[in-house]
Amino acid sequence: MQEFRFVFIEKDIKRVVKQLLSVIKGQKHFALYGAMGVGKTTLITAICKALGTDDLVSSPTFAIINEYSSQDGEPIFHFDFYRIKDPVELLDIGFHEYCTIDAFCFIEWPNKGEHVIPDDFLKLQLEEQPNGNRVLSFRF
Repeated sequence: MQEFRFVFIEKDIKRVVKQLLSVIKGQKHFALYGAMGVGKTTLITAICKALGTDDLVSSPTFAIINEYSSQDGEPIFHFDFYRIKDPVELLDIGFHEYCTIDAFCFIEWPNKGEHVIPDDFLKLQLEEQPNGNRVLSFRF
C-alpha cells in the first residue's frame, strides 16, 4: 500500500481529479473525511464531472443520498451521513444494497456510520492548510 498526497488550490481541482482517477483505477467506493467547508462536495462534484455526468451534483445533506448518471449511463451514488443519528438509519435506506452495485459510491461524513461501511471503501482525507491550500491524502 502506498500513501498519496496532493496539495492544490481549488481552481486546480480538475488536475487533482485526473491524477486521482489515474491512481485509483478500478476503485469505485470512497469515504471522504474532512472538516465542514474543506471541499468534500467540491471534490465529489469534480469527480462526477470527470465521469461525464451532466446532472447537478450537490450535497445530499437532507436527502441522505443523491443519484447521478455517468456519461455511460451508469449510476453514481452520493451519500451524506451528516444528519445520521443512528447507523441503523443506513440499513433502513438500503445502504448495503447500494454498495453491492458496480457503481461509483461517495460518502461524506462517513464517521457517522463507520461500522456499517464495507472495507472496500477508500478513505480520502481532505484538509485545509493555513495558506488556503487543500491537501488530499489516502493510502492505496
